[in-house]
Amino acid sequence: MAARPPLPDSVLVRVLALLPLRDRLRAASPGTAPFRPQISRRTLWHLVRHRLPDSLCTLRLRGAPRSRGKQRLLSPALLAALRERCPQLHRLCLTETDLRHVPYESMPASVTTLELSLCDIPDAWFCVSPSVPPPQVQHLAIHSIPTFSDSHLLDISSQSHLKALSLCGTYRVTDTGIQAAAPHLEELERLTLRHCIIGDAALVFIGRHMKQLRYLEISNAYFLTNRGLVAIVALERLETLCLDLYDLVSLGTVIALLQVLPRLNHLKLGGTCFEDELLSKIQENFPHCTISHSL
Repeated sequence: MAARPPLPDSVLVRVLALLPLRDRLRAASPGTAPFRPQISRRTLWHLVRHRLPDSLCTLRLRGAPRSRGKQRLLSPALLAALRERCPQLHRLCLTETDLRHVPYESMPASVTTLELSLCDIPDAWFCVSPSVPPPQVQHLAIHSIPTFSDSHLLDISSQSHLKALSLCGTYRVTDTGIQAAAPHLEELERLTLRHCIIGDAALVFIGRHMKQLRYLEISNAYFLTNRGLVAIVALERLETLCLDLYDLVSLGTVIALLQVLPRLNHLKLGGTCFEDELLSKIQENFPHCTISHSL
């Protein structure tokens, strides 16, 4: 895996300005490794109580997964303090965070966008008690969380009015999970499925229930065939389609979609190498739709 690029100096300066003097002196002391914005739970508590502005809209946190054996960064109490301190917080991005002891219902009610990457979540994490109002998440992104399964998908979709859903690297999500969740996702406008174990059945239920979709991305779905792809002709509001083509899906079926989807104005194809002349010819026949290709 490629190393993550360093944070810009301007961002580091702002992070340093929020840290207590003791932590700033430690980072600047001779012989220490290059500074990386890693903070303890105690420092995070200090930031939440005294430094974070009440107008904060987006917060990104990187914790330590349980395999590293470090102190958990988040707790229900800290999230409660964050809710009081930052009432306008609407986007929360958590990476490598241990959430096994942080109930989903403890998320701030103001958060409408939740992004989880490489996090530890337990079974039934999204299942909220009927006596407790669920978080008002409308945009959910799950990246590289192998424990995320069909049951998680059903729990979150049945209690939230999701507008956008992105599942990447969630190989436990199958056709069965899409079938169960689809009737609860009728208000969904954006759907991304990458590295999920889905096939034709999933697209049948997507086409049947998710009529409001404007953006659809299906990547690395090796079991998808022409039969499944035809099912999305019912998505009359679809504007952008990103699709990986493999041996079981023909380019002719994709061209047929261009003919019947009235609002489709961007088609991005991947997975198969196409000749430039062929794509240019298709583009000439459908000038209303921008067609691009990536390997």
